[in-house]
Amino acid sequence: MAPVAFVELPEWAWQRAEMRQALRSRDIGAVFRYVQQFGGVSQARIASAVDMTQGRVNEVINGRREVSRLDVFERVADGLGMPDDARRLLGLAASREGSGGRAVDLAAFPEVVRVYMSQASAADEMQHEARTAREVDVLAVRGLGLLALNDSLLRESFTRSGSAPLRLRVLLLHPESTALSLRAAEIGESVESLAHGVRLAEARLRELAQHCELGIWRYRSLPTWRIIRLDSTLFVSAFDAGWEGHESATYKVVQTPYGPLHRGFRRMFDAMVADSERVV
Repeated sequence: MAPVAFVELPEWAWQRAEMRQALRSRDIGAVFRYVQQFGGVSQARIASAVDMTQGRVNEVINGRREVSRLDVFERVADGLGMPDDARRLLGLAASREGSGGRAVDLAAFPEVVRVYMSQASAADEMQHEARTAREVDVLAVRGLGLLALNDSLLRESFTRSGSAPLRLRVLLLHPESTALSLRAAEIGESVESLAHGVRLAEARLRELAQHCELGIWRYRSLPTWRIIRLDSTLFVSAFDAGWEGHESATYKVVQTPYGPLHRGFRRMFDAMVADSERVV
């Protein structure tokens, strides 16, 4: 049986929670039922679009037969005109024709796998990741609470003995930059105090050179993102007027085939390193 033109559902139908759950669980019987419900489409029309017999569609809808073959999932996705985010929820690649400008559900790009209210609530997981990390990147203002003090969140993880060499790159705000003066005003701290904190952090970080391959850079732009990369995992928070980075919500970001956030933050970090003054 040759398929005819695909079934066309309203865009909102693919955004319904029950439809998205059916796609995630690969329950094609439920998908067919929602196509009937939201699109007013008959079993015969579905059968024609997905290249099945009407009897087979009826069996799938009523749970007497399951769809498990990849080529059949592809045929169903094509026949129902699934947008790319729906295809990904079903475990399929994006269509070559593209999504036609439709908005994408974040569940189709699961880069952000966890959100914490602040750094404090992410601390245990960050320390766990740091214990085995081989490459670490940190973009901070002064980094005292992260790395520079004896009781800092991550310092102990980087002074461990008997482990493979660690590469640590740290970007800190230039203590003599205009951006530091602006940041000090934003958080209600004196320029002298903030600059002293940066210099103290640099001095204490130098001590880590005996434990790891260390690089410290000074950047001059007003800080926006606070980034902690522990191998392939990022913990990202924001700097804004009135609060420090550790007080912001912290997002755990992992690398995925389709997501741009992980690649974008790593690219930004590398670009800042290339444009900053290295001091260690």
